[in-house]
Amino acid sequence: MSAEKLREYLLTNGVPYEVHEHPLAFTTSRVAEVEHVPGKDIAKPVILMADDHFVMAVVPGHKHVDLAKAQDVFGCEDLRLADESEFAAAFADCERGAEPPIGHLYGMRTIVDLRLDSPRVTFRGGSHTQTITMGLEDYRVVARAAVGDVAAGR
Repeated sequence: MSAEKLREYLLTNGVPYEVHEHPLAFTTSRVAEVEHVPGKDIAKPVILMADDHFVMAVVPGHKHVDLAKAQDVFGCEDLRLADESEFAAAFADCERGAEPPIGHLYGMRTIVDLRLDSPRVTFRGGSHTQTITMGLEDYRVVARAAVGDVAAGR
């Protein structure tokens, strides 16, 4: 796993997790395919610019962020998708585009969508060739995130 902060954090907190190696996968749908899990079991982080700071919304892999809902949940005046070039430096220990969905490790307030409700979740661990799988309750504890309605659709 590339994300050194994440690895140290999980080890320090004694959280049970599994690391899986897989072929190169850049999209969430490809990660789900190579890991043989449905998209709903993937925790997909989306980095947003809320007013003048980065925040993270985490949605199931088959969903997208609804910006109007997210703006309400984050309680900000302006909200937009952040450009990868804007936030890449915050995730210096990760491959670009393989950010883990644990925003507080990178100074970001995080909201996990209420639809992420599978017993086990899989997410990128800072690399395009490795994922982490853990129980949803363990993920919620380590994510230190509020739960809210930020995904498009039902």
